[in-house]
Amino acid sequence: MAVPIRTDYCGKGISRPLLGARAGTHGNGSRGIVIGMPLREKKLIKQIRRSARGGQSVVTGIGDDCAVLRVPPGHELLVTTDFTIEKVHFRRDWHRPELVGRRCLTRGLSDIAAMGGEPRAAFLSLAVAGDVPQKWVDRFLKGLLDLAEEFKVPLAGGDTAQSAGGIQADIVVVGSVPKGKAVLRSGAKAGEQIYVTGELGGSAAALARLAESKPVGAEYFRHFRPLARVAVGQRLRQRGMASAMIDLSDGLSTDLEHICKESHVGAEIEAEAIPRAQVGLGKKRVALELALHGGDDYELLFTSAAAVPSSVAGVRVTRIGRTTQSAGIRLIEADGKQRPIEAGGWEHFRGNL
Repeated sequence: MAVPIRTDYCGKGISRPLLGARAGTHGNGSRGIVIGMPLREKKLIKQIRRSARGGQSVVTGIGDDCAVLRVPPGHELLVTTDFTIEKVHFRRDWHRPELVGRRCLTRGLSDIAAMGGEPRAAFLSLAVAGDVPQKWVDRFLKGLLDLAEEFKVPLAGGDTAQSAGGIQADIVVVGSVPKGKAVLRSGAKAGEQIYVTGELGGSAAALARLAESKPVGAEYFRHFRPLARVAVGQRLRQRGMASAMIDLSDGLSTDLEHICKESHVGAEIEAEAIPRAQVGLGKKRVALELALHGGDDYELLFTSAAAVPSSVAGVRVTRIGRTTQSAGIRLIEADGKQRPIEAGGWEHFRGNL
């Protein structure tokens, strides 16, 4: 496509339901009838507290001014925070509430994965307008808490508020890593190999269909349920295979540039080596531009001087290029010709919306 997109970019003037959200329902099953939230803040917090589960790292969770966390001896804390904002990261008529909740937590878990860490606790701050149906909030929380249960990450606190309009969620995930062992963006050296997990461009391809008013069926479903590669990140850190690492949330070109700038290296990537997602009923490979710039894949991009197997923790790993002493990122085409590429993924305040 001519412009960079990402799956959580919500274009204007498009109203096509996604993955089971019926037209006119805003994904809440109310057939267009807006039912305001029946629960006040205290009751909502009570409901969340009743649904949230504890964990080994949480000494004191929801109910006090602060949570009290237990950090394993010899570990350092990892802390990450990510917004999920209506009409920026999701649309109610495109995304089911459960998917929004899962993706909200996935964003934080993926950051912990990129550091090679283990998630310890999550904190959710949720602001909703008074006309948001309670059913939507319940389903959002169910999606988030179901994923938290899968990863054994307790929801240990947060905040609730009424917004002036729409829905805003901020997720904070706290993790830990053995002292001095966090995998940073700044550890790459020239001459190392560049690897990526999974496949790229599937989420962007699904959004592109929505933007063209084409149906998005179950064959695209997994691209709206990205899975944070926590186990992969931990295995790479434990085996000392990753010198630098980042999660792919903003697009390969943009996130690779982050590693290059922090590590003071350049990069060459091979167009034919990039693992492009196969989508749709015909399992057609997505366009190269979507794999380069689409974003929201939540795979791991890392560099290594060591031999890396083709599968780590059961996840496919592909070598796509190498780091260089000369600055900038260059794409090697199938015919061997090189061309420079700029970071074309998502960037807030650049006029994407």
